[in-house]
Amino acid sequence: MPQNPEPVVECASGGDVDEVLQCWLRLADEQREHGSAVRVDENRGPMRQILSAQQVANGLLVARLAGEIVGFVTFTVETETIAVDPTRGLLTNIWIDPAHRNEGIGTALLDAAETELAERGADVCRLEVLEDNEAARRFYRDHDYESSRRIMERPLPAREKNDTHSKGDG
Repeated sequence: MPQNPEPVVECASGGDVDEVLQCWLRLADEQREHGSAVRVDENRGPMRQILSAQQVANGLLVARLAGEIVGFVTFTVETETIAVDPTRGLLTNIWIDPAHRNEGIGTALLDAAETELAERGADVCRLEVLEDNEAARRFYRDHDYESSRRIMERPLPAREKNDTHSKGDG
């Protein structure tokens, strides 16, 4: 039985940004199925700028098989306005082409991002995962990630368009 080739994980080049943007758009679309509020098309321009900045800051890694991008990860060391312990690395996106999932590519990208973050002084790596995305939650649990915070939300009542709060009595 042929063994799957090992992915090559490397810093993205400036020429990779548009292809990674297409991957990010697929990621954002997939996440909508799990309750994400991120709008896909409306974020194309801003996300291209973010990915470009991450590429310049060496916070964008790609995984390649036979020269083709099959996954990416974005990360940074968090900067806080107040001092915190420990220094946290933040993994902001990780995506693997569905045709190449369960081949070790996600693990290779996660390992590479964690190594980079540790080299930049991070003590821990933090990430967010959608509550409804059980496959992603299982992946991170399998890599020893634990829940440290729970985000809660609720819908607010709709406001009428003729709201009197801003008009005063009169």
